[in-house]
Amino acid sequence: MLKFTQLPAVALLSVSLLSAACQGGAGNTTAANKDSAEAKKDTLPKAKFISKPLVTTIYTADPSAHVFNGKVYVYPSHDIDTGTPENDNGDHFNMKDFHVLSMDSVGAPVLDNGEALNIKDIPWAGRQLWAPDAAYEKGTYYLYFPVKDKSDIFRIGVATSKSPVGPFKAEPKPIEGSFSIDPCVFKDTDGSYYMYFGGIWGGQLQRWATGKYSGPNGSKTDLQKDDAPALTAKVAKLSPNMLGFAETAKDVVILDENGKPLLGKDHDRRFFEGSWMYKYNNKYYFTYSTGDTHLLCYATGTSPYGPFTYKGVILKPVQGWTTHHSIVEIKGKWYLFYHDTELSGKTHLRNVKVTELKYRPDGSIETIDEFVK
Repeated sequence: MLKFTQLPAVALLSVSLLSAACQGGAGNTTAANKDSAEAKKDTLPKAKFISKPLVTTIYTADPSAHVFNGKVYVYPSHDIDTGTPENDNGDHFNMKDFHVLSMDSVGAPVLDNGEALNIKDIPWAGRQLWAPDAAYEKGTYYLYFPVKDKSDIFRIGVATSKSPVGPFKAEPKPIEGSFSIDPCVFKDTDGSYYMYFGGIWGGQLQRWATGKYSGPNGSKTDLQKDDAPALTAKVAKLSPNMLGFAETAKDVVILDENGKPLLGKDHDRRFFEGSWMYKYNNKYYFTYSTGDTHLLCYATGTSPYGPFTYKGVILKPVQGWTTHHSIVEIKGKWYLFYHDTELSGKTHLRNVKVTELKYRPDGSIETIDEFVK
């Protein structure tokens, strides 16, 4: 299932150290293996990267970037080392709060604006405050986030503020009808908002395959149906007050070049987690992570609901196991915000980066490699 041959040496090291997919992994690592990997670390060539971490004072990941009032704001996960034992469900990704980063433009100094929301201030939260997104409408900023409730089930919540950097005040309950992880909120050109969400394995999307929660037992991916259409992200239009769904969530269908849904066994192209939606030249670009094969991919369509046709790879595997991103236009150029593990070398302690994203004349995306050749 895991295609180690696709990874550069530095990424292979991180895989052997901490083997977990973007918000939940695929395998445990013994202490002996960790010691062996650490012993080999100094013998591997040092990686050269195309970009540097945006901040080095805290660990950050899963960046959702937005332009509000001409300024760039990044809403990342805040990685911390809590000492939680590592496992393949990603329990060691035990985040407690969110910080918001800001900058006047790409390349300008980056400010960490401090704590924007803490898990202790979310009335219904249990543990694991994972990758967020943000939106702005009519004077209010909205922070959308997944967190496990007190029954250990991932739900998606929302918090509000009059400032893009918070502090944010959480609603007393999660969004009705929400589940799993990785919310992405997209504003269409007609003013409508849509939320895309979901992640398999540690993100629990597979537990909702029948439309109802099935509990923690069983497969962590596609219920052993490799020749059936792959589990995929969900999409729901938001209500006018931005605090809930206006409809029942629908599947985000991704098709191959023959117009057939991607199958569960198609690990290089299928959805795993990390949705990001945007519009370019009147086409909808649904972008996502393949999880266990460590790629960022994209598919295009003519409706925010899809279907979307797979088009290619945005970003090759980075150093570290996980991949989660956002894509945004800033001052006439397009940028990919992503993360790797340059600062720590440990998959659960990541750092956010940004690099320019380029299109070909036909709208296809030039594939990015984060390693300098």
